[in-house]
Amino acid sequence: MTREELLKNPAYWTAEIQMDLYRQILSFMENHHMNKTQLADYLGCSKGYVTQLLSGDFDHKLSKFVELSLAIGKIPEITFSDVDEYLLSDEKKYTLQASTFDEAEATTEMSDYYLVA
Repeated sequence: MTREELLKNPAYWTAEIQMDLYRQILSFMENHHMNKTQLADYLGCSKGYVTQLLSGDFDHKLSKFVELSLAIGKIPEITFSDVDEYLLSDEKKYTLQASTFDEAEATTEMSDYYLVA
Protein backbone atom coordinates (compact mmCIF):
# COMPACT_ATOMS: atom_id res chain seq x y z
CA MET A 1 0.00 0.00 0.00
CA THR A 2 1.40 3.39 -0.92
CA ARG A 3 1.43 6.31 1.50
CA GLU A 4 -1.22 8.00 -0.67
CA GLU A 5 -3.47 4.92 -0.47
CA LEU A 6 -2.92 4.77 3.28
CA LEU A 7 -3.89 8.43 3.74
CA LYS A 8 -7.07 7.85 1.73
CA ASN A 9 -8.06 4.84 3.85
CA PRO A 10 -10.83 5.52 6.43
CA ALA A 11 -9.39 2.88 8.77
CA TYR A 12 -6.11 4.82 8.95
CA TRP A 13 -7.86 8.00 10.12
CA THR A 14 -10.08 6.11 12.57
CA ALA A 15 -6.99 4.51 14.11
CA GLU A 16 -5.18 7.87 14.12
CA ILE A 17 -8.03 9.51 16.06
CA GLN A 18 -8.28 6.55 18.44
CA MET A 19 -4.54 6.70 19.13
CA ASP A 20 -4.71 10.44 19.77
CA LEU A 21 -7.52 9.92 22.28
CA TYR A 22 -5.52 7.07 23.84
CA ARG A 23 -2.46 9.33 24.27
CA GLN A 24 -4.62 12.07 25.78
CA ILE A 25 -6.23 9.66 28.25
CA LEU A 26 -2.85 8.24 29.30
CA SER A 27 -1.51 11.75 29.79
CA PHE A 28 -4.57 12.65 31.88
CA MET A 29 -4.10 9.54 34.03
CA GLU A 30 -0.41 10.31 34.56
CA ASN A 31 -1.00 13.99 35.36
CA HIS A 32 -3.74 13.11 37.86
CA HIS A 33 -1.96 10.04 39.26
CA MET A 34 -4.90 7.79 38.38
CA ASN A 35 -5.08 4.07 37.75
CA LYS A 36 -7.76 2.39 35.61
CA THR A 37 -10.16 1.96 38.51
CA GLN A 38 -9.88 5.62 39.51
CA LEU A 39 -10.35 6.74 35.90
CA ALA A 40 -13.42 4.52 35.61
CA ASP A 41 -14.87 6.12 38.75
CA TYR A 42 -14.04 9.59 37.41
CA LEU A 43 -15.68 8.87 34.04
CA GLY A 44 -18.62 7.03 35.61
CA CYS A 45 -17.99 3.85 33.64
CA SER A 46 -16.72 0.34 34.27
CA LYS A 47 -13.07 -0.62 34.62
CA GLY A 48 -13.64 -2.95 31.65
CA TYR A 49 -14.63 0.01 29.51
CA VAL A 50 -11.44 1.85 30.51
CA THR A 51 -9.47 -1.27 29.60
CA GLN A 52 -11.14 -1.20 26.16
CA LEU A 53 -10.22 2.46 25.77
CA LEU A 54 -6.60 1.81 26.67
CA SER A 55 -6.31 -1.26 24.46
CA GLY A 56 -7.68 0.58 21.42
CA ASP A 57 -10.57 -1.90 21.26
CA PHE A 58 -13.30 0.64 20.62
CA ASP A 59 -14.94 2.58 17.83
CA HIS A 60 -17.02 5.35 19.38
CA LYS A 61 -19.73 7.49 18.01
CA LEU A 62 -18.58 11.06 17.58
CA SER A 63 -20.70 12.15 20.55
CA LYS A 64 -18.87 9.69 22.86
CA PHE A 65 -15.50 10.86 21.53
CA VAL A 66 -16.45 14.47 22.38
CA GLU A 67 -17.76 13.43 25.82
CA LEU A 68 -14.53 11.57 26.68
CA SER A 69 -12.37 14.43 25.42
CA LEU A 70 -14.19 17.00 27.53
CA ALA A 71 -14.12 14.67 30.57
CA ILE A 72 -10.31 14.71 30.48
CA GLY A 73 -10.21 18.47 30.00
CA LYS A 74 -9.50 18.52 26.26
CA ILE A 75 -11.34 20.29 23.46
CA PRO A 76 -11.60 17.98 20.46
CA GLU A 77 -10.83 19.82 17.26
CA ILE A 78 -11.49 18.31 13.87
CA THR A 79 -10.18 19.90 10.71
CA PHE A 80 -11.02 19.03 7.14
CA SER A 81 -8.29 19.24 4.54
CA ASP A 82 -8.40 18.79 0.80
CA VAL A 83 -6.97 15.33 0.04
CA ASP A 84 -4.67 16.50 -2.75
CA GLU A 85 -3.33 19.43 -0.72
CA TYR A 86 -2.73 17.15 2.28
CA LEU A 87 -0.89 14.59 0.13
CA LEU A 88 1.33 17.31 -1.34
CA SER A 89 2.08 18.75 2.11
CA ASP A 90 2.74 15.27 3.51
CA GLU A 91 5.10 14.44 0.65
CA LYS A 92 7.04 17.68 1.17
CA LYS A 93 7.27 17.03 4.92
CA TYR A 94 8.64 13.52 4.44
CA THR A 95 11.02 14.64 1.69
CA LEU A 96 12.39 17.35 4.00
CA GLN A 97 12.72 14.89 6.90
CA ALA A 98 14.52 12.38 4.68
CA SER A 99 16.96 15.00 3.38
CA THR A 100 17.60 16.26 6.93
CA PHE A 101 18.25 12.68 8.04
CA ASP A 102 20.62 12.12 5.10
CA GLU A 103 22.54 15.31 5.97
CA ALA A 104 22.80 14.29 9.63
CA GLU A 105 23.99 10.83 8.62
CA ALA A 106 26.61 12.32 6.27
CA THR A 107 27.83 14.66 9.04
CA THR A 108 28.11 11.72 11.43
CA GLU A 109 30.04 9.70 8.86
CA MET A 110 32.46 12.61 8.33
CA SER A 111 32.87 12.99 12.11
CA ASP A 112 33.61 9.28 12.40
CA TYR A 113 36.15 9.60 9.59
CA TYR A 114 37.98 12.43 11.32
CA LEU A 115 37.96 10.58 14.64
CA VAL A 116 39.63 7.59 13.00
CA ALA A 117 42.17 9.60 11.00
